Parts: sequence; C-alpha cells; structure tokens
Amino acid sequence: MSKETHYTVIGAGNGGKAMAAHLALMGFPVTLYNRTPEHVAAIKARGGIELESYNGGPHGFGPLILVTSDMGEALEQAEVIMVVVPSTAHADIARSATLHLRDGQIVVLNPGRTGGVLEFVKVLNDSGCQADVTVAEAETLVYASRSEGPAQARIFRIKDAVPLAALPATRTGRVLEMLAPAFPLFIDGMSILHTSLNNMGAIFHPALTLLNAGRIESTGGEFQFYIDGVTPSVACILEALDRERVTVAAALGIRARTGLEWLKMAYDATGANLHEAIHNQAGYRGIKAPPTLNHRYITEDVPMSLIPIAALGQRYGVRVRGMDSIIRQACIIHQTDYWRRGRTLDKLGIEQLSVGEVTRYVMEGEW
Repeated sequence: MSKETHYTVIGAGNGGKAMAAHLALMGFPVTLYNRTPEHVAAIKARGGIELESYNGGPHGFGPLILVTSDMGEALEQAEVIMVVVPSTAHADIARSATLHLRDGQIVVLNPGRTGGVLEFVKVLNDSGCQADVTVAEAETLVYASRSEGPAQARIFRIKDAVPLAALPATRTGRVLEMLAPAFPLFIDGMSILHTSLNNMGAIFHPALTLLNAGRIESTGGEFQFYIDGVTPSVACILEALDRERVTVAAALGIRARTGLEWLKMAYDATGANLHEAIHNQAGYRGIKAPPTLNHRYITEDVPMSLIPIAALGQRYGVRVRGMDSIIRQACIIHQTDYWRRGRTLDKLGIEQLSVGEVTRYVMEGEW
C-alpha cells in the first residue's frame, strides 16, 4: 500500500489528535472529523496539529487536508476510517456514518473496548446500512498521549504491538495489510472476542480510579496515576479482577493474556507481579491521575468494558464478584445505573447465542 491511502480520523481528543498528526507526519493524506466545530476551530485555522513526543518519537507539524464537522464530507474520500472517540460514542458514530459509508471502506475502532465491533455492526444493520464495509477493533489505543492545547498533542509512548481483529475474522488479514504502511505494530488479534476480552482498560482504569477516589478528590489528580496510585494492595485487587476476566474468556474458549503478559507484549515491561511490572513501565511515568471522578476511566470503562465482560460471565456461568463490586461502587458514586447504560448482551446482538454460535459469528460472520 502506498502513502496515498486516505485516512479519516473520527474524534479530536487526546488520541485522535495524536493519530491525525502522526499519520500526517508520515505523509498520509488525513481528514479530521469532530462533531463539534468549536473543538477543531484552532486546528482548522492552523491547517494541522503540532505534535510533541518522547525522545526519538514523532514530532513536528502535521498538516491535514481537511478538518470538518460534516460526516458526509469526512467520509467522502476515506479509505480507512480510524474511530478514536470514547466507546460511549461508538453507537452514535455508527448511526451518523450509516448513509455515508461505501463498499470497501475499513472502519477501525481505536480501541473497541469490549464488544465494540459487535455494537457498531448491530447499529449499522439496525440503521439500514447497505454498504459492504469491514469493521475492526484494536485491543487498545496505540498511543499513550495527551492533548496539550487546542491544536497541540503529545505522545508519551507508542506501544510495541497492538492486536487487531475484524468481523468476521476472515477479513482481519486485509485490514492489517491496509494499515501496515502506517501501523506495522498492529498484529493479528485472532477474533474480536480475543481483542474484547484482552481489554486491559477494563482492569486498570475503573478500579484504580475508584481505589484512589479520596486522593483524586483531595488533590485534583496531582499525582502519578500508575506510579503513585498502584500500591501493592491496589495491585492485588487488579490481579483479582484480571483473574475473573481470564476466566470469562476461558468460558468462551479463549486463552486471554494476563495483565503481566499484556504489559510485556505492549511495553516490554516485566515484573514478578502487577505492582512490579506497572512500576517498570517507563511510559507510565509522568501520566497524571484524572482530575475528577467524572472521568472516562469510570464513565466509559465501566459501561463499555466491565459491564459486557461481567454480562458474558453471568451468561456463561462465571462468578464475577470482584467486577460486580467495582460496578456497584461506580453506580453509587455517580448515582447512575451503569447496567442500563452499558453494553449488555442484547445491545451486542448475542443475548440468545450459545458459545458455539458466538464463536461462529465472530469467525465466519454467521451463526
């Protein structure tokens, strides 16, 4: 594939700005879409994004060919559509894109969290999408990044390897081939069940935020989230949640990576336990905690990550008491019903399927 592959990046938050600028610096034609014009006004005025990075990382001014809040305009030239928005917005993006998608386009959720592709495809089908598009999801966002101004972004680290899978899995190879010139770090994630159930954000984000709730509220997040926030006791709870996730995956016939294995794969960070491995991950240094509990680490990762994993556990006979406790705490603190708002199995279209039927669907596209 040549660098004439046209990318459209959906979303101008931390990750979207970093990805758009990085792609532009690599020489790809890039369109940036954000539904709120005011959020991209400075980028549109400058014609691109200024990217800072770690030593040896990508940096400089990334010129964009188009910055728009019109979905039809954003998708008109796109060959690859990188959706880099909170997963709570995936359904809305699917509805907005339905009438503008065309045969052969690739949509990649960065990341899908848990069940992202299943939800996205169900919304497209329910909305009457006729285009033959391939929808895939990354297991996690390729960047550890932050927005540093209206037209500025910073990358702290680019992951060494990120699994990716399409629905059905037989289309994953084509997606990887298309992305390889820009992102050779994407590797075959086997299936969207693998990428969804290897979602480490479900384990790291909500629990770590809630277990540091007092510190976040008293300091406004003025501490290093992973370095100061992951104490030995907190790490023990993360390990318990991780065991539940791995057990849910096993009930679906999947050998999920443990948290330790994921840190090794993504960052080449090792340790005798999660506490050691997290503290040995240099890319986590300098990342501040959320300034408030009203943050996507709860508002997104509980309904879009923990809820579907717990729902799969309940459906297929796995006890997930640790996950239930974190979900309950989040519901109490935010005084909301995350089960009602979350990705329950009916919203993924698989509530009546057996394990075998789910497996056939993700591998072959039918059950």
